[in-house]
Amino acid sequence: MPPGITTLAADAPELSAANTGFMLICTAMVMLMTPGLAFFYGGMVRVKSTLNMLMMSFISLGIVTILWVLYGFSLAFGTDVGSVIGWSSDYVGLSGIGVTELWDGYTIPVYVFAVFQLMFAVLTPALISGALADRVKFTSWALFITLWVTVVYFPVAHWVWGAGGWLFELGVIDFAGGTAVHINAGAAALGVILVIGKRVGFKKDPMRPHSLPLVMLGVALLWFGWFGFNAGSWLGNDDGVGAVMFVNTQVATGAAVLGWLAYEKVRHGSFTTLGAASGAVAGLVAITPAGGAVSPLGAIAIGVIAGVVCAMAVGLKYKFGYDDSLDVVGVHLVGGVLGSLLIGFFATGGVQSDAKGLFYGGGLDQLGKQAVGVFAVLAYSLVVSAILALLLDKTIGMRVSEDVEISGIDQVEHAETAYDFSGAGGGSAPRTTASAPGNGAAPTNKKVDV
Repeated sequence: MPPGITTLAADAPELSAANTGFMLICTAMVMLMTPGLAFFYGGMVRVKSTLNMLMMSFISLGIVTILWVLYGFSLAFGTDVGSVIGWSSDYVGLSGIGVTELWDGYTIPVYVFAVFQLMFAVLTPALISGALADRVKFTSWALFITLWVTVVYFPVAHWVWGAGGWLFELGVIDFAGGTAVHINAGAAALGVILVIGKRVGFKKDPMRPHSLPLVMLGVALLWFGWFGFNAGSWLGNDDGVGAVMFVNTQVATGAAVLGWLAYEKVRHGSFTTLGAASGAVAGLVAITPAGGAVSPLGAIAIGVIAGVVCAMAVGLKYKFGYDDSLDVVGVHLVGGVLGSLLIGFFATGGVQSDAKGLFYGGGLDQLGKQAVGVFAVLAYSLVVSAILALLLDKTIGMRVSEDVEISGIDQVEHAETAYDFSGAGGGSAPRTTASAPGNGAAPTNKKVDV
């Protein structure tokens, strides 16, 4: 994502109605990704946690929006301070910005750039929530979001995309958020779950998705919104780079679906809808940093690699014993690392920049830069997120009680349930299945995992 740059008055661009309209549409598409994520996560949990999962995403729309206006935009994209943070008093409260004032070097208003970036800031902490399903107090989660975006997301966004940020100045390529969004969220998820521990019944009880159609709806909304997320990150539509990113987004995602399903078939013997949905997200994550630097053939390679490797990575939680409820670490952290590092191999030098990867004669230089960006963001987010979670856990508590977790977090935290089973069939009494005359079947009273 190109940050603001200073231009001479004679070369200053004029406001483009076309680019402004394009960016507003992309912004709305990125906003839709957060509700899409809520449905994706909501379908993956058990019935008793559905509403809590939806709310953990939706609350980010409220909290981060206000923080972004008050000081977040200034910290992330204000005038550089020491290459680690930004600050501009005109951006505080968005109060000193002219209606037609342009983002430096571009043809869109500052307001448009600010609201586009806001949607990235909203989505990123919502991604973390999938790792914490079933067991986190809603008030503690809301406070965690407030602290996390302030001390983790806003500074990291400046490092990667802000003019003067140290990773930007180093030459790290991150078109739309492999480091700032996905590695950042995935590492944070790992840090928090190492502090709060496993769900009751982890590795013992079945914890199957309660609604795969809801999962598929969610991933469809994510896939649609991701075109705005990725193609819009060039901040305009004048030179064709955004179009390449749009194509690569589709290509890599399709390839990742196939890669995940192929691995799943070989490893487990079936093609599952959950695998298809997860593969799509893995491809979207991996192409996010790389799509402006690679060709469509490179996008295919990145997608297949991400699909297979992320499918393998989701099983690591059982091997190492960390309870990543909905595979945020396995998909977003691993996929973000892959996509960011593979730029060092597949960058053609002919799209967003002249930086070339190893396979195009560029040597190991770009790979080294990408590695610095990957591991700096990973380490910072992991450590600081764990500290924040520990602080909250020792003060107001992060987890609900074991009884609440077993009975269902929705009813206790939100005084609601996702589905009204009492009215099913026109009566309130549960029904049992009786054997039909002559079929020899015994009545059943099968326990359902909710």
